[in-house]
Amino acid sequence: MPPHPLLLLPGLLCDARLWRDPAEALADVADIHHGDLTRDDSVAGMAARVLAAAPPVFALAALSMGGYVAFEILRQAPQRVAKLALLDTSARLDPPKRLAVRRAGLTMAESGRFAGVTRKLLPQLVHESRVDGTVGEEVMAMAQRVGRDAFLRQQRAIIDRPDSLPLLPAITVPALLGVGEDDRMTLPEETRLMHERIPGARLHVFARCGHLPPMEVPQETAAVLRDWLTAV
Repeated sequence: MPPHPLLLLPGLLCDARLWRDPAEALADVADIHHGDLTRDDSVAGMAARVLAAAPPVFALAALSMGGYVAFEILRQAPQRVAKLALLDTSARLDPPKRLAVRRAGLTMAESGRFAGVTRKLLPQLVHESRVDGTVGEEVMAMAQRVGRDAFLRQQRAIIDRPDSLPLLPAITVPALLGVGEDDRMTLPEETRLMHERIPGARLHVFARCGHLPPMEVPQETAAVLRDWLTAV
């Protein structure tokens, strides 16, 4: 039996470039679909839009904000998710300090001061060895393509998202959890917590990698996803 179609969900200020290289590498084993998370200001709306365009049953891989939407998809239509891969995301709500940072960024963008991903922010997103290289440049360009209006909608959705910790023990599909060992945006402890609570979940740590494994270590990301996709 061939693998299920693979639905990919991006993070905040990310577009299809995030998954480009792993998606190309996996095209021989899965029909690839990309979810649009730019048009709604709630994770419920994002999930509903993704489900409306998705195949009847699919494998779901999501990064960061995409993980918040993946949890909502599991609430709305669990029977449609055959496998689940969550990279550099969290099931918990933001702690107060992180929430305050999000609200401050939202306020700045609402007042017209939208900077996207700045060079100063890059060390929070990618490993230090990639800040001044092609990956860093492409992360900044990707954020500009997504733009201010989508950022406002996405941050509102993130701030108002529900707590997904209670959902974890009920996840019964084959689950892969991955995180960059040097992720400063979503700490590896968040992934380890999910690993403890999702029955049978597999954990993979990407060495010398930050928050964006699909762009930072695309070959390793593709290999890990291939094993997950094709496992019986």
